[in-house]
Amino acid sequence: MTFKPLVLLAALSAALLIAGCQKSSDATNKPAPKPPEVGVVTVSAQDAPLELELPGRLSAGQVAEIRPQVSGIVQRRLFTEGSLVKAGQPLYQIDAASFEAERARAAAALQKAEAQAANAKARAARDAELLQSGIVTRQAGDDSAAALRQAEAEVAVARANLDAARVQLARTRIEAPISGRVDLSTVTPGALVTANQTQALTTVQQLDPMQVDIVQSSAELLALRRQLEGRSGSNQLQIVLEDGTVYPLPGQLQVSGVAVDRGTGAVTLRASVPNPKGQLLPGMVVTAKLLAGIDAGAILVPQQGVSRSPTGEATALVVGADNKAERRRLKLERAVGNQWLVTAGLKVGDKLIVEGLQRARPNQPVTPVPAGSTPKKKGDAKPAGGAASAASAPKA
Repeated sequence: MTFKPLVLLAALSAALLIAGCQKSSDATNKPAPKPPEVGVVTVSAQDAPLELELPGRLSAGQVAEIRPQVSGIVQRRLFTEGSLVKAGQPLYQIDAASFEAERARAAAALQKAEAQAANAKARAARDAELLQSGIVTRQAGDDSAAALRQAEAEVAVARANLDAARVQLARTRIEAPISGRVDLSTVTPGALVTANQTQALTTVQQLDPMQVDIVQSSAELLALRRQLEGRSGSNQLQIVLEDGTVYPLPGQLQVSGVAVDRGTGAVTLRASVPNPKGQLLPGMVVTAKLLAGIDAGAILVPQQGVSRSPTGEATALVVGADNKAERRRLKLERAVGNQWLVTAGLKVGDKLIVEGLQRARPNQPVTPVPAGSTPKKKGDAKPAGGAASAASAPKA
């Protein structure tokens, strides 16, 4: 009777031992998991544009501040504010009565001087004949010749006074010195204006073409010159407006400043942009994209394949020998669109992992497939290691 519990306990222990052995055998025979699939792109050399994006401000191609050159009362304003005017078009009319009188006085003085000169000329000719006959003395002949020269000088003075009076009279009609769009008028008919006054009557601005003043630091200018050594650049630039739209007509880089501003350490670049429809206005802030040249044989890789370490170092995973993932440290120069320009850390032919970064681990096997051939899984868009987004700028 005492042996039955012992027999039952031994039987139960044997059954549990047999079941445990079967489970261990099943676990040992289970196949190893397949290496995770990752999307890769093959690194290749290609041409990369050297572009600069710099802030700029628009200004008129030519600006003329209209000021009176004579004093008087404004009689009429001869233009519509905000309209287009042509060079030589009348803008204001100043009361010309006093200037007309001065012109008439100068014309009369000229007539008087010319009459006196004609009389002196006749007398000098007559005395010259009488001198040859010995009727008059040589002194008398010299006096008449000197009187003629004096009369001719007085004619020249009177003629100059008449020209000056005509100029002053013409200045009572103020004309546009250049073609462009005229601004608001600061005076109305009946206002008294003075010659060369400080306040301008109005302003005429030439809006086609426009100018873009671009400020670039001297350090960036030196870096650009180093990049352009041995490369062919372009003086064309593209204008991006404040709302993000791209202006359809390209500009032309004309001149760069010859000195560095002591306060800001910057150099001003100036470009000309056509403005036939008047879309661009003076004072607008724009972004100028300058295509400075082409970097031939550059290595460009998708930004989603590059991540940042906690210290800010750029890294990437590539498929190495035996299809194992390898971590590479990269040196990035700049962004080109949605790609990074890599100067160190990758070479042509490397297989860069751009998809499935969350499933890949350094020194672990992976199954490489062409990027885009497999559907993305949750979390694939986030770069491995962490911290930086594709839009972050390369650390200098």
